[in-house]
Amino acid sequence: MNEQESLHRAIHEKVALGAYDPRWPLMFEEERDRLFTLFPNDFMAIEHIGSTAVPGLSAKPIIDILAGVASLSRADLLMNPLCHSMYTTSAEFNATLKNRRWLMRWADGRRTHHLHIVEYPGPEWSERLAFRDMLRSDPGLAVRYEQLKARLAKDFGDDREAYTAAKSQFVREAISNGAK
Repeated sequence: MNEQESLHRAIHEKVALGAYDPRWPLMFEEERDRLFTLFPNDFMAIEHIGSTAVPGLSAKPIIDILAGVASLSRADLLMNPLCHSMYTTSAEFNATLKNRRWLMRWADGRRTHHLHIVEYPGPEWSERLAFRDMLRSDPGLAVRYEQLKARLAKDFGDDREAYTAAKSQFVREAISNGAK
């Protein structure tokens, strides 16, 4: 399969959850170190987020990375260099995002990493880390989230945006309840 075929397959990959893989933290660390090496003065902090950052939680086998920058205008300047550093993105999709920029890495026709660039520090940064930390510290919350994701993966297996949107109310409620 050539690079274009691989990218096309990755873009249209179905939503599928897998069992927790203990290699996920190492995959994050390797990519974090690579990003800090390639862009030493651009990222203020880089964190592992999403379900792959929660030990024991099933997840789509895609490493979600949260990268903090001084401003979204700085993130915009990084888009082209990141696309020359094994990432790709969608200008149309990013145009729909208010508080972040999104890119992905892929290999062999499947997504391997999602990179979410947000202002650091900022509400988006804080909320994403808060949700990750809640899942790590509250096994009951993690189980409820895992059950929801399994149901949504069946319902929206061919529609990643619908799958993600359907999880958002759960995430907002968890953050709202955790903030009390």
